[in-house]
Amino acid sequence: MEKTSIFRNFKVYNYHIITMSRSIKVSHKSSEIFTVILPIFKASMNLAHIKCLSMLLGALCTVQTVCLSRLAGAFDNKASRESSFRRIQRFMAQLVLDFDVVAEYLRSRIPLDGPYTLTMDRTNWKLGELNINALVLGIAYDHMSFPILFRLLPKRGNSNCKERIDIMQRFIRLFGRGSIKCLVADREFVGHEWFKWLNDNAVQYHIRIRDNFRVEDPRTGEKIRARHIFNNLKHGEERVLHRIYRVCGELCYLSGAMIKDKAGKPEPQILVSFCKPEEALPSYKERWTIETMFKGLKSSGFNIEDTHMVHIDRIEQLFGVVIIAYTWAYLVGIAANIKVKAIRVLNNGRRAISIVKYGLNFIADTLFRPFRPTKINVFEFLSCT
Repeated sequence: MEKTSIFRNFKVYNYHIITMSRSIKVSHKSSEIFTVILPIFKASMNLAHIKCLSMLLGALCTVQTVCLSRLAGAFDNKASRESSFRRIQRFMAQLVLDFDVVAEYLRSRIPLDGPYTLTMDRTNWKLGELNINALVLGIAYDHMSFPILFRLLPKRGNSNCKERIDIMQRFIRLFGRGSIKCLVADREFVGHEWFKWLNDNAVQYHIRIRDNFRVEDPRTGEKIRARHIFNNLKHGEERVLHRIYRVCGELCYLSGAMIKDKAGKPEPQILVSFCKPEEALPSYKERWTIETMFKGLKSSGFNIEDTHMVHIDRIEQLFGVVIIAYTWAYLVGIAANIKVKAIRVLNNGRRAISIVKYGLNFIADTLFRPFRPTKINVFEFLSCT
């Protein structure tokens, strides 16, 4: 009989776990999760809440969805599904997670010393008439971002200056301004007050602007469209300007490259920077890592859009639990890819499965088959030690 690869085993078990989640209880391994996270959360949560959190993390990695009924069906206890469901509801309603503690814990799990490249972006989805709109600040690392801080916005559409400043101030309060190498963000994150705050606080940034933005040469007062500075670039060419311009009323540097848009047409990618414009284009490439993270939170990982919650504060609690599970899965995926079996690379150069999904499947397999020996201990990747 031909041996089945570990990768295919993961797919089989993952499918079995998800489709049978109504009757499956994960193993006693949640007690190991509890033991690991107890020192992290004991100062901010009681033991009952920490126990519930440990079972939530195990269930999330098992069923890989935020649907509460399916999570309740995978809870590692002897209670009925209905009892576990009510327990999850109470956990979310009591707002037990301290998001500063979560942020400090997640930052401690990053296998990288600062200063960090911060990524800021927003993701949204709709549940009936409710708009769920999440502003997220992450730390870029190895083609993905670790979600560190977030805020759910009670509205649709773009974030505003105050909301962006608030999340940056929280990061600086927790980790210090010296931990920031730079901030990268897309064309939503512009504006006079926002740029002024970044400049006044000496936060280095590389932020994309629309090519029709008017920029001013402060020496002559001449105003031109930003695209006119970069329109003569050929595809793949870059240009860094070591002279200061005024954008949105603030002094900054400009750099740009000619890329292709989604339709394959040439499009200038224009960045504004507080300083070091020569680092702008390489640094901005890391902005895409937060898109990878959003994909992992949604379709390629936890299907966070499956939630039917309607209270923003409860959705925030759920989001906090999910980003803990996401970080755990990513770290396990990295280790499994190195120490167990490398993920197959397709002809287009992409991995056959994402690091997060690989880690999720490995955790699920460990929880589903607790006595099977493995080359890595998945619970070590939850620990701060």
